[in-house]
Amino acid sequence: MKITTLFPVLAATALVAFGTPMLAEGTAADPAKGPNVNTAATGTKGAVATMAMAQDLYALGMANKDALTVLTAAKLAASVDVKDVDRKKETKGDAAADQADGVDAPVDAAAMLASAKELAGEDEVLTGLIEDAEAEGSRGRIGGASQTLSRLPAGQTDPWEIPFYGDSYAELAVIGDGDANLDVLVTDENGNTICYDVSWSDKVYCDFVPSWNGYFYVTVQNNGGSRNSYYLVTN
Repeated sequence: MKITTLFPVLAATALVAFGTPMLAEGTAADPAKGPNVNTAATGTKGAVATMAMAQDLYALGMANKDALTVLTAAKLAASVDVKDVDRKKETKGDAAADQADGVDAPVDAAAMLASAKELAGEDEVLTGLIEDAEAEGSRGRIGGASQTLSRLPAGQTDPWEIPFYGDSYAELAVIGDGDANLDVLVTDENGNTICYDVSWSDKVYCDFVPSWNGYFYVTVQNNGGSRNSYYLVTN
């Protein structure tokens, strides 16, 4: 599945409507302002992008039954130190009836390595590379990412409120477990669309630079037929 990087656009429709929030101390929402994005600013992709890429490579490797691609995905996933954090949300909508539970969480580095080993079969060279990766473990991990797990039933929507600092590179990703399609909308405090994805993927990556300190709203909607356990990952 393709990693999606979406630049500021105005969507004709929104998945859910939000009111104007209270911003961080020292800032204020200005309805006259456009999207809270500095289109001239750039940044260096970090831990969130690495996690998103690892998941996409894993999906590609599994689809092609390619042990080396899956191993590369596992090494990328293992290179990031992700902190589990609690974030408040209030899931909305009615869950679809008679839906499957799905898996409990997206695959991690250990599961990727296990899949790589299975695909490698009796290939001694690949098996040796996988064993080296297992022995290396989490040494040299880079930090800077936080994740929250949500198990979202089909037919329901999760709204998240995420603060980002102005003039600082912001990254976020939604990483699903592959069980169902997830649509994602990211807006600023004025309702302007920052990122929008309605593809059949359940893995979305979004990066931008806010112009000022503010809250951003990430809406994740499960439009599939079963529960999807996904991570919301931010820097």
